[in-house]
Amino acid sequence: MTPEIRTRTEQLREQLQSAGYAYYVLDNPVMEDAVYDRLYRELQDLESQYPELVTADSPTQRVGERPTAGFVSVKHNISLYSLENAFDMAEFAKWEAGWQRNMGSKESAEYVCELKIDGSAIALTYENGLLVRGATRGDGDTGEDITQNIKTIRSIPLKLKLENPPPVVEVRGEAFLPIAVFDRLNQERATAGEQLLANPRNAAAGTLRQLDPKMVAQRQLDFFAYTLQIPTTTPQTELHSHLESLELLERMGFKVNPHRELCADAANVGAYYDRWNTERLNLPYMTDGVVVKINSFALQQELGFTNKFPRWAVALKYPAEEAPTRVLDISVNVGRTGAITPLAHLEPVQLGGTTVQRATLHNGDLIEQLDIRIGDTVIVCKAGEIIPKVVRVLTDLRPPGTSAFKMPSNCPVCDSSVTKSASEAVLRCNNPSCAAILKGTLVHWVSRDALDINGMGEKLIEQLVDSKLVDSVADLYELTIEKLMTLDRMGEKSATKIVEGIASSKSRPWSRVLYGLGIRQIGRNGSNILTERFPSIELLLQATTADMEGIHDVGFETAQSVSNWLKQPVNLELIDRLKAAGLQFDRSLEANLSSVISSILADKTFVITGTLPTLKRDEAKDLIESHGGKVSDSISTKTHYLVAGEKAGSKLAKAEKLGVKVISEAELLELLTSG
Repeated sequence: MTPEIRTRTEQLREQLQSAGYAYYVLDNPVMEDAVYDRLYRELQDLESQYPELVTADSPTQRVGERPTAGFVSVKHNISLYSLENAFDMAEFAKWEAGWQRNMGSKESAEYVCELKIDGSAIALTYENGLLVRGATRGDGDTGEDITQNIKTIRSIPLKLKLENPPPVVEVRGEAFLPIAVFDRLNQERATAGEQLLANPRNAAAGTLRQLDPKMVAQRQLDFFAYTLQIPTTTPQTELHSHLESLELLERMGFKVNPHRELCADAANVGAYYDRWNTERLNLPYMTDGVVVKINSFALQQELGFTNKFPRWAVALKYPAEEAPTRVLDISVNVGRTGAITPLAHLEPVQLGGTTVQRATLHNGDLIEQLDIRIGDTVIVCKAGEIIPKVVRVLTDLRPPGTSAFKMPSNCPVCDSSVTKSASEAVLRCNNPSCAAILKGTLVHWVSRDALDINGMGEKLIEQLVDSKLVDSVADLYELTIEKLMTLDRMGEKSATKIVEGIASSKSRPWSRVLYGLGIRQIGRNGSNILTERFPSIELLLQATTADMEGIHDVGFETAQSVSNWLKQPVNLELIDRLKAAGLQFDRSLEANLSSVISSILADKTFVITGTLPTLKRDEAKDLIESHGGKVSDSISTKTHYLVAGEKAGSKLAKAEKLGVKVISEAELLELLTSG
């Protein structure tokens, strides 16, 4: 063993002890959970390899920290153990093999799978059916008496629904803050200029430790019971399995998570784990894994406990939506609108089931706000993001000698000066001839939702711009087979297909042409709305900002962006060239104008979310519009229907919150026939 290993072990112990004290005693976390888990696992590995390094005060040898002096300390009648973690099914298999070794058998067992609620564990004690004490978990043996706060949680019964309850009943469960309540609280705090709550889990823990029960009641905590222990059983409470105990908890009046499942073996556990990895995103509360318990109480009793964990239960965690990693470099990219976006290049890290090596930094203001530097350890998040973003910098782990990152004063592609308007935080290159802007504009123009030009990918566009064959979108319509064949690896057959694809794009409707122009703030839905109100380019050119802003779903920023774009001489020249090339700028000239079938959905606004059983989202959108309805991208009080498929996500929760009617694809089709 080298001195470096001994030093690293001592360093890890000290860091974890400080973090544990801040979390459990001061109620002021100083380290991200993912960072703590990573350091804890590293210490575990070192102590396993070098047992002589294990000390009595090592964080691996204790359950938790002592409770704060702010509440009365209470001794738990029955200890609250932690759960051993497994981070994938391979680690679950090792855990299963471990308890089988203890039993001297390779036979499997029935398991009960439950969602692991991301909240705060609490212990409830009932005497003769009445709630007499509610306590925090604390260190597992001693917690804090928070009975008055517990009584404000309406899903916790003050009296058990049993005619002849046992003298003592111990219940364990998770207090949590529903996502909708968390969002409302943060909106209120933002309005009041207060610091935002970090996440629902920390908010739940902090709420339970409020000294004023009225404040706790306002937070609207909820509760799921998951463990029942009865020292002296009666015939009506005699139990043989964990599943039976959950059913009895429900009869007693507790709220038990409905998504539990009895699994015959590890394969069924894996299926449950995989299914809820995606379905959990639609739940109104946070979950971070699955708790797996051996169902048989007799087998649980035989297996017993280690000094920290029950041998008969494990927490099967999901891949982190947030993870720590290190910044290797910071670069900047130029997009089609001229926006200069910084990008962090990261030490590869597993996040959400994929390997992440880049994260967007959005703009220079965010870099200054985060004070992010090359060499920093950062927390990256992938929730809802295609390219992950950096959400926090762990400055305590910053190496010496780093310096602040500065955004460029000139475009890194064309060296033109960059500007930033007073209304936004983004730096922009204003040179319309910048190769990066042109390439981005062309990629957008040929995309499927715009002009949908088959065969034109990013690599071909790179060649067209770099070889000076194309200097604007209009130049695409002057390309010939002969010109294309001058490019590398371009034969006559491929060139012919591309020219044919460009020619066919001339028949695309006015709405897709407007979208393809890439005007900032204009998405596909916005282009549909504008071209419906202004059926030709001439009418749109005559429209004022006020004319456009008065249309439903078109706000001031969108109207102003369109108006400013149409005033630029270079853009008016582009429109003239595209019109001369034969592009559609008038709905009355479109061959498919008669696509409106009926007005049965007139004045109804729809939002589509998730994966529908048979229809693609564009097909459902076209179907609604062909019957007079409108399709919006966002839920509001003006939305009449949310058409929801699988993996509906946050829009489903928002629709339920606003009282918007949620329908399936089948119900949509029924609407079209029945009205």
